[in-house]
Amino acid sequence: MLKQNKFFHISPFLLFVSTGFFLFHVVLSTIPLGSKLSTEENNSWVSSNGDFAIGFFNRADEPNHYSVGIHFNSESIPVSEQTVVWVAGAEITVGNKSYFQLSQTGELVLVDSLKGVTVWTSKTSQSAVVSALLRDDGNLVLLDKMGTVVWQSFDNPSDTLLPGQNLSAHKTLRAASKNSVSSYYSLYMNASGQLQLKWESDVIYWTGGSPSSSNLSAVFTSGGILQLVDQILEPIWSVFGEDHNDTVNFRLLRLDVDGNLRMYSWEDASKSWRSVWQAVENQCNVFATCGLHGICVFNASGSPECHCPFKMTSDPNSKCFAHDCKSAFSMVKYEHTFLYEIYPPSDSVIITSLQQCKNLCMKNSVCTAATFTNDGTAECRMKTTPYFSGYSGPSLSPVSFVKTCADPVAVDPHAASSSSAKSPAKNSYRLCIPCLVGAASGTFVIFAVMQLALGCYIYTRRNLIWKKAALTYAGSNSKGLMMLSFAEIKEITGNFKHQIGPRMYRGVLPNHQPVAVKDLETTIEERKFRAAASKIGSIHHRNLVKLNGYCCELGQRILVYEYVKNGSVEKYMLDEELRKKLTWRRRVDIFLGVARAICYLHTGCREFVSHGNLKCENVILDKNFEAKVSEFGLGMVHPDTSRIREKDVEDFGKILLTLVTGCLQVEEVCEWAYKEWIQGHPERAVDNRIDDGFDLEELERALRTAFWCLQTDERMIPSMSEVVKVLEGTLTVDPPPPPFTSRRLPAEEESLELGSEP
Repeated sequence: MLKQNKFFHISPFLLFVSTGFFLFHVVLSTIPLGSKLSTEENNSWVSSNGDFAIGFFNRADEPNHYSVGIHFNSESIPVSEQTVVWVAGAEITVGNKSYFQLSQTGELVLVDSLKGVTVWTSKTSQSAVVSALLRDDGNLVLLDKMGTVVWQSFDNPSDTLLPGQNLSAHKTLRAASKNSVSSYYSLYMNASGQLQLKWESDVIYWTGGSPSSSNLSAVFTSGGILQLVDQILEPIWSVFGEDHNDTVNFRLLRLDVDGNLRMYSWEDASKSWRSVWQAVENQCNVFATCGLHGICVFNASGSPECHCPFKMTSDPNSKCFAHDCKSAFSMVKYEHTFLYEIYPPSDSVIITSLQQCKNLCMKNSVCTAATFTNDGTAECRMKTTPYFSGYSGPSLSPVSFVKTCADPVAVDPHAASSSSAKSPAKNSYRLCIPCLVGAASGTFVIFAVMQLALGCYIYTRRNLIWKKAALTYAGSNSKGLMMLSFAEIKEITGNFKHQIGPRMYRGVLPNHQPVAVKDLETTIEERKFRAAASKIGSIHHRNLVKLNGYCCELGQRILVYEYVKNGSVEKYMLDEELRKKLTWRRRVDIFLGVARAICYLHTGCREFVSHGNLKCENVILDKNFEAKVSEFGLGMVHPDTSRIREKDVEDFGKILLTLVTGCLQVEEVCEWAYKEWIQGHPERAVDNRIDDGFDLEELERALRTAFWCLQTDERMIPSMSEVVKVLEGTLTVDPPPPPFTSRRLPAEEESLELGSEP
C-alpha cells in the first residue's frame, strides 16, 4: 500500500517542526533487510493500522538538520498534531542526502552522507536479525528468524513513553533540546525503585514512589495510569490521569522541554492534545524553569511565565541579572520572592535577621543577591554568582535583595537654577555667635578624631592589610574579583606556608573561608594577564573551579581560587590507599564532569575559551568527589583556535585513559590498552585496584572515546560536545583506528601549550 501525506509538527507543545514536505508512506507487514529511508525520497515505514510511522523530519530550530523519528500517523489526528514519540539517537541530526537503513547485517544504521559517517546504530549486527516491524503500538522492533524480539525502540526511549512501554532501573527520559542546546532535564528510575525528575545530575525536584528493595519498573498503561510495578507486575505506586476511566484512542507520557512530566490524551472533539496530569503541579517549582532569563510568576490568567524585574537591557536573549556596575551599587528589595543559585545549585546559608542579611550581602564583594526566608527559620541564603533564578507570588513569605547598579547621574543644571530662583534673596546678614562657637568646636573635634584615626591606621596597617584582600573591590573591577598585592597574598597564605600541590598553597580569608593560591610559572604580560583573569572570573560552571582573585605585580602572576577539599586527581592516583576511594562510578562521574567543563569552555561561553594545560593535576575533587577543572583560560588569546581545541581534546583523552587504567604515564599504556581492547579484552585495561567492578558498556564507550581523542590525524579528533554525548550514551561511536602510530614530538607539544603557530 502506497499513500502520500504531509507530516508537520507545529503545535506549541510539540518537540519538533518539519518544513512541510511530502512523505511516501509504505505499510508493510515486515520490513526486510536492506530497506532504506532517505531525506531525498521523504519516504517512511508505517504500522499496519496506520497509527504510527517512522521517517525523517526537519528540526524546527535547526534548518537542514534532520532526525529520524516515530510519530503519530492516524488520519484522525491532523498533521499539525502528529507528535514525535521516539527519535533515533535522541539529539543526533544529519544533513541532506542522509539515510536510515536496516542493513544486510541486521542493524539499523543512521548515516550522515555529507560527512560520510554512521552516527547511530542499533548494535545488532551479531543478533541474527532477519526483519524489522513497526508495531501498532508504536514500537519499532527487530526480529530474528524465530520471531523473537532482539531489539526494540521501547527499550531505548527518548523523551516519551507510549501505553505499554516501561522505564526500568537506570533508564532515562531526557527532555528535547531547545535552540540546539541539550536539555538539563531528565526522568530517571533510581536503584531504590523511585522515579525522579532531575536537573543536571544532582538537583532532584520531584520524586515518585517510596524507596523499595524490589526490582521495580515504571509502566504507562493504556488506561492513562503511570505505575511502579514489581517483578510479577503488581502495582506498588500509581498516579492517574483525570480521564483514566474514559475511552481515549491515543495517550502519551512526555518529559516536556520546561522540565515537567505530563500525561497527554487525544481529544477527538477539539482535535488537540490535552494535559490530564503533571508531576509538578506548580510549574514554578520546577528547578531553573526560567533558566537565566528571569523568575517564574503567574500572570492574571493563572499561567506561569518568566519575568525579569531587575533587567537592565531590552535584549531578550541576555541574562536577567548582569552585575556590571561602573562604580556604586545598591540593594533592591523584592518581597514575596525566593531566589536560588543555578551554577552552582547551592546557596550559602546563614542564620541571621532580615536587615543583617541585606547588610552581609552589601558588604560581601562577591555576593550578588540574598534571600531571607522570613518563615521563622531566620535563614539568609546568599548567592555569589550572577547565575540565579527563582519564583515569586503574593502568598510567598521570603524577601530577596538584589545587588543592582547605582551609578551617579550628572546634576541637572535646570533643576538647580529652578531651585535657586525660588529662594528669596537675603538683604541683611546677622552675626551668629553660637554658630561660630559650634563651628570652632566641631572643627577641633574633627581634627582630633582625624589625628587619632591616622595614628591608629599607621599602628594597625600591617594587621589590616590582609582584611582588605577579601572585603573590598580594587580599582574599578566589576567582576567581583579581588586584585591583591603580593604582600596581601603573603598574608593570606602565611608566607606560602601550607603547600597543597605543585606551586599551590592553602590560604584563609577574613571570613575564615579557605582559598587555594596558585603561583603560576608564566611570563605573560600584565595587560594580557589582567584581561584573562577578568574573563576567567566571569565564567561559572559546576565543574569549573571559581576564581576569586589574582595578583599581578613585581613579575608575580598568582590566581586565588575557591578551595576544593579533596585535592587533585593526580594526588589520588599517586597514593595507593587514596586511589581505592576512586571507585568505577566515581571515575565515570569525574571524566564526565571534566568533559562537560571543557565542552562549556569551548561552546558555552560568549567566545571560545581554551584550557591549554589540562592534566590530572588540574582536576580537583570536592567533598563529594565531583570534578572541578582549574587553571583554565590563561591561553585564551590564540591565533589558531583549532589547534588549541584539539590540544584540549587530546589532553582530555589522556585523563580519560588515566582514570580507566590507573596509569598517569598514558604514553606508556596507550598501545597496550588499545591492543587489549581490539583483541576483545577491554576489561584487562581497567585499573586492578577498582574493587567494586565496572560497567562493561561504560568501559567500551570510555576506551573508544579516549582512543578517538588521542588520534594523531587532527581531522579525526572529535569535538568536546561529541565527546560528552558519547560518554552520556546519547551518541554512538565507531571503533577507532590505532591512536599511537605517530605521536607528536615533545617540541610540538610545547608549542601547542604556548599557543604558538606550528
